[in-house]
Amino acid sequence: MATVTESPTAETAETAPVDADETSLTAVLLDPDAITRDECNARETDTEPDTDLINSVKAVGVQDPVSVRPRPDGTYGAFKGWRRTQAAQIANAAAEAEGHPRRQIKAYVRADLVGRDAWTRFLSLIENHQRQGMSPKDTLKAAELSLIGMDEVEQKQAARALGLKRGTGKRLGRAQQLDDATLRRASAGGMDLEQLSQLAEVEDVPRAQDRLLRALARDEAEEGGGRGHWDQELALLKAEQDDLNARRKAVAALEKAGVPLLPTHRPYGEKDTARPLSELTTPLGNPLDENGHKGCPGHSARLDDEHQPIWYCADPAAHGHKVRPKPKPVKTPEDEEKAAERARITACNRAWKAAAGPRKEFVARLVRGSKALPEEAWRFALTVLLDLPSFYGKWAQRQEAEDVAQLLGVKLPDSPFERVRLSELATLSKARMAHVLFAHVAAAFERDMRDPKGWNAARMQVSFLWENPTPEQASYLLLLEKLGQDDKGSYRLSEVEEQAVAAHRGEAPGDDSAA
Repeated sequence: MATVTESPTAETAETAPVDADETSLTAVLLDPDAITRDECNARETDTEPDTDLINSVKAVGVQDPVSVRPRPDGTYGAFKGWRRTQAAQIANAAAEAEGHPRRQIKAYVRADLVGRDAWTRFLSLIENHQRQGMSPKDTLKAAELSLIGMDEVEQKQAARALGLKRGTGKRLGRAQQLDDATLRRASAGGMDLEQLSQLAEVEDVPRAQDRLLRALARDEAEEGGGRGHWDQELALLKAEQDDLNARRKAVAALEKAGVPLLPTHRPYGEKDTARPLSELTTPLGNPLDENGHKGCPGHSARLDDEHQPIWYCADPAAHGHKVRPKPKPVKTPEDEEKAAERARITACNRAWKAAAGPRKEFVARLVRGSKALPEEAWRFALTVLLDLPSFYGKWAQRQEAEDVAQLLGVKLPDSPFERVRLSELATLSKARMAHVLFAHVAAAFERDMRDPKGWNAARMQVSFLWENPTPEQASYLLLLEKLGQDDKGSYRLSEVEEQAVAAHRGEAPGDDSAA
């Protein structure tokens, strides 16, 4: 059993802080046979000591103290150093067989952690994560279980130590579903726990891991580091994930209604007999629509680019429908160009909407942070407030508080009937004045840039912001780019935003804000 050579200095569970620094505790000597694996030890795979460790312990003993919790039966549970403890047990068994004396092991006895399973698991995770050999899946599981079992104060402290954002603990369970090969490759590529959980959110998108690893490599290669490229690529992947989910939802709705979904492409040599109802009539020449065709055995559908159903008959000839006579279309190079242009517009619109996420997150970090707002930012905001460009006036007339509140992190009443002034909820101090003003101006820009499609009154035609932003919008994007670069690359423009501001580079942010 345990042999104590020095009195432990650990405090009782009622008085000792859960994050006590073990270097301030006194190690005691314990018999290794009195130690078992603690149920909150984070390492669940590769728990056996290797030959090198066993030979080292046989030669010189265990040099670094292990960490244990007292158990009700008088033994101790090792939540740090279980492999070293097993090596000591094996070394002692060999010593006894050879007639040599047994060695004891140094241990920190953490009575303050009895009943504190979540924090014990977290301390074990930190110990093992910093050592070589712990599998990514063990790391994710331990992090998730630790954070779930903690109160809000402990969660905040633990998340900071693990480099996680608030709320990430809830997503770590999803990350555990990644297969071992994906986890190993992602960890080898430098992804941390936060990034692994984000990868898990978009893993259904083709080549998501490759794209995120490239973005991570770009961030690490550029001066200042940051996660600007990662955030932009993740936003694009989330938009594509939403598109996939929308299609799945549409397919599920068709399945529930019992409507077959026709394949988009037929194998080579197999004729596609299906025709859309818009091209068909009844035997008497009357048009067919969805309601009139539901009873037909060939009633089916295909999904368009927006995942809306286009109703078809799988075999009109077999089911007595007539095909509306029309000249056979001849596909011209112009048609192919139009198709390519439609695909480009769809991709750019999706990318523009996705870019708003990282942009708003960056503005929120700026206006919620404790640092003084950069001079370029508050000067830009003052210029807009003094010159009152038309878009800002239109936004102000709406008296919408939601966007500003979201940027500032202020919670508005849930009930639409509970009226409250935002000025009564936001922190309006002299030190925070510039932050609040910039949030107000940024919210107006974000509202003005929300829809990528607009109308150019001068040209009397549809215009896209990713092709032709206003001078004010370009100045806003270029300002955020500059602020992100100054903040160690924490924000970078997306490819579609780079495309939008290309013609405006060289102009100082704010120069055209009164245009």
